[in-house]
Amino acid sequence: MRVLTVGQTYYPERNGQAVFTVHLAEGLASRGHDVMVIIPAHSHHSSLETLNAVLIGWVASVPLPFYSEVRWTPYPGPTVRALMAYFQPEVIHVQDHYPLARAVVGMAQKMGIPLLGTNHFLPENLMRNFPGPFRYSRWVERLLWATMLDLYNRFDLITTPTETAAAILCQQNVRPPVRAVSCGVNIHRFRSDPTIDRAAVRRRYGLSPEKALFLYVGRVDREKRLDVIIQATALLGREDAEVGIGGKGLHIKELRNLVKQLGLEERVKFLGYVPGEDLPAVLNSADIFVMPSEAELQSIATLEAMATGRPVLLANARALPELVEVGVNGYLFRPGDPEDAARYMRRLLDERDRWPEMGAASRRIAEGHSLERMWETYEGIYAELVGAS
Repeated sequence: MRVLTVGQTYYPERNGQAVFTVHLAEGLASRGHDVMVIIPAHSHHSSLETLNAVLIGWVASVPLPFYSEVRWTPYPGPTVRALMAYFQPEVIHVQDHYPLARAVVGMAQKMGIPLLGTNHFLPENLMRNFPGPFRYSRWVERLLWATMLDLYNRFDLITTPTETAAAILCQQNVRPPVRAVSCGVNIHRFRSDPTIDRAAVRRRYGLSPEKALFLYVGRVDREKRLDVIIQATALLGREDAEVGIGGKGLHIKELRNLVKQLGLEERVKFLGYVPGEDLPAVLNSADIFVMPSEAELQSIATLEAMATGRPVLLANARALPELVEVGVNGYLFRPGDPEDAARYMRRLLDERDRWPEMGAASRRIAEGHSLERMWETYEGIYAELVGAS
């Protein structure tokens, strides 16, 4: 089958949408399908190349002036038309609702190609980075939803990573049918590995080999609510524990200032960007994985940590509770509440002897989200859509 995927982000980015799209495209290619991905180029020039058996159509773009890591494709139409005429897709899988995806959808409708959309979007992910009153405006939230639905209501089917995410979409009166399909996790690459020198990995990233490590890895942006974990660390008052924050983003400077204000320089460490090849070892070096975000539709980062056998401490918000069996593989704290987060951090520290069994439970849950299961599900959906068309 010839499958075309379009979105705003792809390799080498480590955000959830990019990781999912890479896993999907390369997995389908490995299973014998012809796959093309259309994404913004990292330059002003369009090009075509093959990467890991996936045909990549790079579309000329420019960086946004206020967020250079996001690129805008000002005139994608001619390039999109040429790429689609060359590839002749049987089904199109859309990953977002931004200008490049809109150009592909417009062309697909003219060509009569079935359309599938996966939703990774929540308004909160954008709004927490807005200035002043816009950050909490219900009017802005409704406008953002309307912009997304304007495109997604044209699709034949919509998928989203969790039942929680599906329910959120249905509350917006979306018209096409919605199905929950996990983004998946590579349970072969992310696994518990006792051969890893945990102390050496920690020292390489400026972490203590002796202290209990609560680790976060992902985007360091405002909506991830890492300020909650930092404040919880101050309330915890334990010298035998530290927090590691790995990743890059717009919020690092503010978080560093918060750490300095609270005098936590010896208990909260910033790892910087963790390369993909280092990630399994870094996760294996941690004791507990933390995710304080209040706007997760699944959290691939948490699934990767669970696959390596880490207990988890997550905010009781959006889809994160679907990953926790409370008291079995971890705990949920009240979102945005540093005191409650500190209470569960303390509880986990006092339950050190239970970490191996909690980690084993995390692994068991993660195995239900394997990439193989995700690929098989999407192959069935594509066949269904092509057959219906």
